[in-house]
Amino acid sequence: MTRIYVPRDAAALAVGADDVAAALAPHAEIVRTGSRGLFWLEPMIEVATKAGRIAYGPVSPADIPALLADGLLTASAPNLRLGVPEQIPFLARQTRLTFARCGIVDPLSLDDYRAHGGFAGLDAARAIGPAATVEAVTASGLRGRGGAGFPTGIKWKTVADTPPGRKFIVCNADEGDSGTYADRMLLEGDPFSLIEGMAIAGLAVGATKGYVYTRSEYPQAIATFDQALAIARAAGLLGPRAQGAPEQTFDIEQRQGAGAYVCGEETSLLESLEGRRGQVRAKPPLPAHVGLFGCPTVINNLVTLATVPAILRDGAAAYQAIGMGRSRGTMPIQLAGNLRHAGLFEAGFGLTLGELVNDIGGGTLSGRPIRAVQVGGPLGAYFPPALFDIPFDYEAFTAKDGLIGHGGVVVFDDTVDMARQARFAMEFCGIESCGKCTPCRIGSVRGMETVDKILAGHNVDANLELLRDLCHTMKFGSLCALGGFIPYPVLSAMNFFPDDFRQGDRLAAE
Repeated sequence: MTRIYVPRDAAALAVGADDVAAALAPHAEIVRTGSRGLFWLEPMIEVATKAGRIAYGPVSPADIPALLADGLLTASAPNLRLGVPEQIPFLARQTRLTFARCGIVDPLSLDDYRAHGGFAGLDAARAIGPAATVEAVTASGLRGRGGAGFPTGIKWKTVADTPPGRKFIVCNADEGDSGTYADRMLLEGDPFSLIEGMAIAGLAVGATKGYVYTRSEYPQAIATFDQALAIARAAGLLGPRAQGAPEQTFDIEQRQGAGAYVCGEETSLLESLEGRRGQVRAKPPLPAHVGLFGCPTVINNLVTLATVPAILRDGAAAYQAIGMGRSRGTMPIQLAGNLRHAGLFEAGFGLTLGELVNDIGGGTLSGRPIRAVQVGGPLGAYFPPALFDIPFDYEAFTAKDGLIGHGGVVVFDDTVDMARQARFAMEFCGIESCGKCTPCRIGSVRGMETVDKILAGHNVDANLELLRDLCHTMKFGSLCALGGFIPYPVLSAMNFFPDDFRQGDRLAAE
């Protein structure tokens, strides 16, 4: 019987993938996979042939009878035929390491995972030992993919160098940035990569327990990862005597967040994991010294941990050879917003912002000119087309008062009102603030009030100056990045789109 691969990723489910699978089930063997990340083509199905897979999409249940009649089971049906998936331009331009298996394997099949290089990294780590494993991660140049970009190897070494005792690995999967979905895609499409990465981290620093903190808005991801954990335990890959080696005991537990954006900040996440309200802790002490339950703790983003197996498998030098400057390896860039070709694009650092949104993203879906691009979620700066030559690189974005964050890229056309986007940033901060520090808790509310006055035409020049001063106070006085980075979108909107803040002047003149 012909085998057809149908995605079970939430993005595909939202556009009818389950119904497509049900319509095909009487005619073919159905394998549910993750998504390749070409969202404008979902549901994208793939027909197995002797020459390899052939993709079709976007496919609806209504398309199935005609496709079957035209030869879908032999991949000869011409309608909706995309050809070899890897030759689709959006995929052909990528360098897939972290997401190499997504959309290809059955996410709950250990055999599939092993057949595509799974557990080779853990085997390598066991062979070279903890110290050499930390050194390999350090030499690779891997930096945290959650936003801060801190060198992963340094964080691991700090925990490894603490005295022997209880230690933890914590995976931050509380993916709350606008336009981001990489964590969800990995949990749904390749969960064993995270399990392997956390096991390697545990081996490297001497931890025996890991926690994955997942946002509650991801029910499919939560369910899939829980199943993957059960399969790994049954196979002896987790729990006591993991892989038959008593000295390598390591287990993982998944916990759900409750929708608080601030719990993406590592110390708030720890508070939540310990059963308390998610509020920011003062640092020092660093979590690497005093973390979960007062013990040394490695806290890494999901993408960071899921990348580690490839580094150990292929060697640090292979990963270090990709990228630019201090930004090494690949980044899963998540293209979203008003784009023709929205989706996940994994590539080495160095592509320009213009290449990402125009060449790869295909420009706006509306057909109107791009006016602004926000990179790095709600805390990221807005960049105009004049800055589209900026390379996707941590230091390059920092030099322009921006940040890469978790890799989300959200595109706006020329109908966007940037003054109202600035107000939204302050409103978002006010809603999501944990309330522990005054600049964030009070500054965000005063920021909304000030923008409202500007939009109404009240003392515009004086209030614009006040808004800048308020942003300065929040940037340097807030306890964490929520209040500290909210000035980025506000100030970039003011600097690059000043006319939008003069609407009140025009109203007053009329």
